[in-house]
Amino acid sequence: MSVFFGYVLLGLSLAAPVGPVNAAQLDKGIKGGFMPSLLVGLGAIGADLIYMLIVYFGIVHFLEIPFMKAYLFSFGCFVLIYTGIEGLAGAGKVEAKKTRKQVDTTAKLLFAGFLIALLNPLNILFWLGIYGSVLAQTAEESSMLLIILYSSGIFLGLLIWDIVMAGLASSFRKFLANGVLKGISIFSGLSLIGFGVYFGVQAVCHIFF
Repeated sequence: MSVFFGYVLLGLSLAAPVGPVNAAQLDKGIKGGFMPSLLVGLGAIGADLIYMLIVYFGIVHFLEIPFMKAYLFSFGCFVLIYTGIEGLAGAGKVEAKKTRKQVDTTAKLLFAGFLIALLNPLNILFWLGIYGSVLAQTAEESSMLLIILYSSGIFLGLLIWDIVMAGLASSFRKFLANGVLKGISIFSGLSLIGFGVYFGVQAVCHIFF
């Protein structure tokens, strides 16, 4: 059982570093509260599941083709910059301690998190590097049941982090002043745009160099 909790901790550690999904969760949580932020995180977990299956079934070489890398970077650039601009546009509408009408539908929030994670090449590198290594080691030493159990531990860690992020974002919304909330929202939007620009540069490098 201690090994299982080790994999849960691995999932937490992998989700914690600041990235596009965390920035999007923070933005949605400040503007809409706990549930919108959580839905973005759940959408991202859906993309993680796809990459886990890709690694498991051994078709990762398809993603290593330069064209596919450039394609993913390009679409990731578009999605992140669009989401960041949308976040900046709504930053001025953030109000503390008030309930705003939820504009984004559940499907839109899930899909936004899914796309951001799916088109994040750094996410791909994680699943190839970290999970690929875990899978290789576990497959040599354990049964299929344990592989599924340990993989579930990683996902549990990801889910716990999403809940924590959603709770933090909604707490900021309740306890911080309007000006601070707007500042955080602007920072989140700029972070998403920054990641988008980075992915755009990487796409250009893969196409022309």
